[in-house]
Amino acid sequence: MRRATGLRTQLLAVQSAIMLVVIVGTGVTVALVQGQQVRDSYRDRMIAVAQSVASLPAVLDAFDDPDPSAIIQPIAELVRAASDVDYVVVTDADGIRFSHPDPDRIGEVASTPLDALDGSMYVGTQTGTLGTSWRVKIPVRAADDTIIGQVSVGILETDLHSAYLVNIGWLALALAVAAVIGALLSSATASFVHRRLYGVEPDEIKRMLDTRDATLHGIGDGIVVLDPHRRVVLCNDAALRLLNRSEESSLVGLPIRELLDVDLDQPDADSGPQQLALAGERILLARVDPVIVDGRRVGTVIILMDRTELDTALRELAGAQSIAEALRAQQHEFANTLHTIGGLLELGEHDAASSFIERASGDDADSGGLPADLHDVEVAALLIAKRARAREAGVRFEVRCRGTVSAAGEHSRDRITVIGNLVDNAIEAAGRDGTVEVALEEDSSGALLITVDDDGPGIAPDRRDDVFSLEHTSKGSHGGLPRGYGLTLVSRVTRRAGGGVVVSDSSLGGARFEVRLPRSTAVVANT
Repeated sequence: MRRATGLRTQLLAVQSAIMLVVIVGTGVTVALVQGQQVRDSYRDRMIAVAQSVASLPAVLDAFDDPDPSAIIQPIAELVRAASDVDYVVVTDADGIRFSHPDPDRIGEVASTPLDALDGSMYVGTQTGTLGTSWRVKIPVRAADDTIIGQVSVGILETDLHSAYLVNIGWLALALAVAAVIGALLSSATASFVHRRLYGVEPDEIKRMLDTRDATLHGIGDGIVVLDPHRRVVLCNDAALRLLNRSEESSLVGLPIRELLDVDLDQPDADSGPQQLALAGERILLARVDPVIVDGRRVGTVIILMDRTELDTALRELAGAQSIAEALRAQQHEFANTLHTIGGLLELGEHDAASSFIERASGDDADSGGLPADLHDVEVAALLIAKRARAREAGVRFEVRCRGTVSAAGEHSRDRITVIGNLVDNAIEAAGRDGTVEVALEEDSSGALLITVDDDGPGIAPDRRDDVFSLEHTSKGSHGGLPRGYGLTLVSRVTRRAGGGVVVSDSSLGGARFEVRLPRSTAVVANT
């Protein structure tokens, strides 16, 4: 029961407190305004009554009669009854009353000061023979504008209070009804919010959020959650790292297309296939899954895994396998060479054996040489490995330098990324008995000009821009994983470096890739 009513009780209590403050504050304000409005209404009425009596010709003429009250008293009582005030008292300049609600008080001196004899109008509360009253005093002027008396019109404070309480009673009833309706609506709102939160209590929500944050930040794979408009609503630390963003960055609200090259047009299945994605120059595997709540798709979750390290390991494994196979082939070749030399010696053909040994040594010396002008050790090592792969694939591989190629230092990784991907594509395009040529040259600014030719099928002019698109490839998948990112990386590295890449026809009959890679480039992280 505690769990079922905890959140509703808290919401109802908070809303009721807010509603009580608002209702009480509104009631007090309205009561004060209403009280002032009642007084203002009676004040305007009393001023109008006093001015009308003070200006009546019959009243003015009666001041010269031997018995003014005989004329003024009936008029004052008639006006008092018609205007719903408590009294209309007319006095002369000496304060002698000519009218009063109590006839016995006529002829007596007024019990309150003659405040209007100075020519001004008086409005205020005073206590007289009838009690405390809210009153107005107006001077009575003769034809020559001299002040000959005053008219005092008032209403008792008890009557004002009664009129005020009648209005306040209706106000209190309205506020009470509003409070009851507000309480019912607050209860319904609390229940609605509780249902929208799936009946989870605040403490449970806090624990769930803490557990979610700990889980998200502890997962090694990147997690990115998108809303139906494909904007980021949540991501973990691993996702920030894989997307090359700092931990202080906030990706919330950004379209996923600004962060990641990935196709989200997946069917509403339980899980989407793994697909290739690039975050800048980082190679990622993305698994796209819809988020289904109550049978509705409310968003998308993307699970990111770094393929860069996997790809590097696979390449290193392939290189090791190529070296092992080359060593086995050389072992067999060396064994055959020894058997041949041994046979020649047994036959006594010493000169023939010596000649055979010289030819074999010369072939070995010529098989792995690179241009002496290539001073970039890392690039040279890469090209030696690619030459071994080309030999294994039956491809003739040639490297030449047009002038001296100096070491790139900290920027050598960009060269390796570009040359490695271009040579791999060229070897696969050339096929067995094909030819791949690599030409390197430095211009006057220190930029490296890379040209890779092959005698493969080439690239049609209308497809030359498409080859740099992500996953554009003529090769099949490898191990169920997509391919086609090599040329995309080449394009991105050169573009970031401020260089460029051009595709054209090769003199060998296939495709030619020409790259200009400036020296002043940043190191490509994790590519």
